Amino acid sequence: MLSGASKPPNFVILLTDDQRFDTIRALGNREVSTPDMDRLAARGVTFTQACTQGGLTGAICMPSRAQIMTGRNVFQVHRGIVDRQNAPDPALVTFPEHLRKNGYTTFHTGKWHNGPALFQRSFSSGSNIFLGGMSDQLKVLVHDYDPSGEYAKEHARTGEKFSSELFADAAIGFLREHDKSRPFVLDVAFTSPHDPRMAPKPFSEMYSPGQVSLPRNFLPQHPFDNGELKVRDELLAPFPRTEAEIRRHIAAYYAMVSEVDAQIGRVLDALEQSREAGSTYVIFAGDNGLAVGQHGLLGKQNLYDHSLRVPLVITGPGIRKGEHNASLCHLMDIAPTVCDLAGYPLASVTDGLSLAQAAKSGKMLERDAVISAYRDAQRALRTREWKLIVYSVGGVETAQLFNLKDDPLEMRNLAAAPEHAGRVREMRRDLAQRLQKAGDTAAWVAG
Repeated sequence: MLSGASKPPNFVILLTDDQRFDTIRALGNREVSTPDMDRLAARGVTFTQACTQGGLTGAICMPSRAQIMTGRNVFQVHRGIVDRQNAPDPALVTFPEHLRKNGYTTFHTGKWHNGPALFQRSFSSGSNIFLGGMSDQLKVLVHDYDPSGEYAKEHARTGEKFSSELFADAAIGFLREHDKSRPFVLDVAFTSPHDPRMAPKPFSEMYSPGQVSLPRNFLPQHPFDNGELKVRDELLAPFPRTEAEIRRHIAAYYAMVSEVDAQIGRVLDALEQSREAGSTYVIFAGDNGLAVGQHGLLGKQNLYDHSLRVPLVITGPGIRKGEHNASLCHLMDIAPTVCDLAGYPLASVTDGLSLAQAAKSGKMLERDAVISAYRDAQRALRTREWKLIVYSVGGVETAQLFNLKDDPLEMRNLAAAPEHAGRVREMRRDLAQRLQKAGDTAAWVAG
């Protein structure tokens, strides 16, 4: 329960769906309009190298969101949550669950993709709850909070507004009506800018396909079989990709980013009007990135930076303002960060690291590398300067080595260069050791 004379801080978590790290104007993309994400970047610390670890399923958001909630690695959350939707492992404690036990009101609105059982453990209230993966943005099936935890399908209703507005309305309602004597966690999980990309006016009219830039690493098709070229996301455009088609997708993507930005702005305004902004930490993040034409791909079922890296901004009491921190960090760092800032450390965290001191002091995290995985076909190791991606498809192994300092768009594969043979061997060995420690069971990885 609550201890001490003063009330612990509040938390507002703002999560977008499929938003790539480079889709914010304040972070350098001059083609997209994001005044409210810019507002957050100006008020806090942006972790510019934040990433997800991928996933062992095509629906990357399931393990990604489980990692955010628990601070556990991708293999642990698959075994304990993603593959056990009806009976999640009680040892994988979520940060809302932990803070709820320590006196917090925990409220959720929007997308929840890890089953009703874990939801009910985590949240004491909620509204406009979407217990699903994808939906028409204008016909989202949502639930009211069900104290029984059953969330029967026949009790769901169709939201009467665009998804982002629907979820922002619920968040604003909570900020206006919650018990001011108790600290809170407000978890707002938008479904934008995930497809179907059908942004309403005026956002759909903001971007013309003929005026958006084609990515420099655009390819008509991926240069080899990565093990997942025909997954649903990749079938949203015909093969080979054309420049005109990709420009159309990018324009629609940016429109969705601007649309959800406006709804984030409404939530921020309501927080300020509640007079609790000074005692509230706001954490904004995306659950995974998206290719949208880069490397001949459209989706996030790959281990290139465009699909792994996400926006991550932290604002609040004592947090530095308008700064960038290039620490290698994960979405699974959010859970220990929130609990650290709340004053109730989450003992069950095994892989995530708290970003609290980095956000307050400007220091770098002591993490020298990150690993990632996609299904059984792809594995990667990323350091501050290098990335090695290895593939095993139909018994054939392929390697890619990129110098991220000189080649951030991952366009020049150096894996076959004789001068890098030693680096490839060393990184391959390091990757295998880290994956084994994390609990990877893909047999070819150790080979």
